[in-house]
Amino acid sequence: MNLELALRMTEAAVRRAIREGAVISVAVVDEGGHLVSFQRMEGAEIAGPGLAQGKAYTSVALRGPTAELAVRTAPGGDLYGLPRHDYVCVGGGIPLWADYGGGARVVGGIGVSGGTITQDVVCAEAAAEVWRTR
Repeated sequence: MNLELALRMTEAAVRRAIREGAVISVAVVDEGGHLVSFQRMEGAEIAGPGLAQGKAYTSVALRGPTAELAVRTAPGGDLYGLPRHDYVCVGGGIPLWADYGGGARVVGGIGVSGGTITQDVVCAEAAAEVWRTR
């Protein structure tokens, strides 16, 4: 993950948000969950910056899309009992994978917040596509 690529990813999410009619905050983090790039659209919700970064961090830490975590952290789920204060378990966070030495590993994550969950996921996917086609 580098700054130039992270900036392209946040820009792709914002462009998609404009098409979707959403007002979002978007964060890209590295493999350690540290912020690399962030953008907040004018008028975005006050909670958006924290939630976007939290979704990106959560997708890296748990190595999966945050949209899948609500079910997994509910009673009976394989992650039930996970301390919720550190993780954002709603859609809009996507891990970024890369192959190194024959094995895939998470090298970063994208998080989007401010639209509906569906809009957040679509905008995060637009950013992730920049990663996949780099």
